[in-house]
Amino acid sequence: MSTSHELVSVGSGAIPIARMRSLYRVAEVQQRLHKLPDREHETLRSTYERMLEKGPERFQVKPSGLPAMGHLYDELPNFHGVLDAVRRQLALCEDSRDALEITPMLLLGPPGVGKTHFAREIAQLLGTGMGFLSMSSLTAGWVLSGASSQWKGARPGKVFETLVDGNYANPVMVVDEIDKARGEHAYDPLGALYGLLEHDTAHSFTDEFAEVPIDASQVIWVATANDERAIPEPILNRMNVFEVQMPDAAAARAIASRLYASIRGAHAWGERFDETPSTAVLDRLADMAPREMRRAWMTAFGNARLDGRGTLLEKDLPNASGNKNRMGFVH
Repeated sequence: MSTSHELVSVGSGAIPIARMRSLYRVAEVQQRLHKLPDREHETLRSTYERMLEKGPERFQVKPSGLPAMGHLYDELPNFHGVLDAVRRQLALCEDSRDALEITPMLLLGPPGVGKTHFAREIAQLLGTGMGFLSMSSLTAGWVLSGASSQWKGARPGKVFETLVDGNYANPVMVVDEIDKARGEHAYDPLGALYGLLEHDTAHSFTDEFAEVPIDASQVIWVATANDERAIPEPILNRMNVFEVQMPDAAAARAIASRLYASIRGAHAWGERFDETPSTAVLDRLADMAPREMRRAWMTAFGNARLDGRGTLLEKDLPNASGNKNRMGFVH
């Protein structure tokens, strides 16, 4: 099921080197499909048919060498320790036939520090695709491991769907706000993670809906949390834990400045505004969490445009004196 085949694709960009990896056995899927009663379990039937139609092989990709990461060090100055760890692990598989292997990581830090943004950037850097699970909105762990087909409205879990419906055997799977997972009664919403985070047991991960073992051993896990005290010790023991601090004033100004340039350059209306913001405006942005900065810039751009100006002023920012949008951010 987890056999890797010869190199099939060499290129550049997001997928420089790709092998094919078989994630499940077609015979097992066919057997399950043939055992289904007629006109019953239509969702399960369509799942098996989709698995057969797509086939079991997915791209297992890795960079052909150490990818350029300088821009991430510049854009994410408070994530240097995490970036260093990723570079070390990328270096191990460089110029070898070894698969890309990234130890599961937990990004621990205050809200708005940029943890989820970092996870998305890593997925883009590696070019392996991404699955996203927000644990704060869950009341059960079915989103991870699926729910039994005997339940009304049951469906496969996110891990299964990302592997089966996606193109990659080694996607980045982001478990956002893992510390906010809540179960029902004695049900552990993180129960499936115990096996998924272990390389050996993840080789035969069985989704409770499809009940067909799939190879999830190549998944790259990135979890985020605000408080590690709410995370079970066995989960913490399976991950590299990185404490991410808010950027200092100089780093926050740099982040805000780059974000200004990015927003301005991404829109045709950006030409109406100054190439760089004023020092006073940057100082105000430096007091905000990175997550809030984009909304602040967009509010300021809009307020300045309403005044017919190409220069942003402090009063254009949310909650600033004289700001037209006095409601500020909605939390």
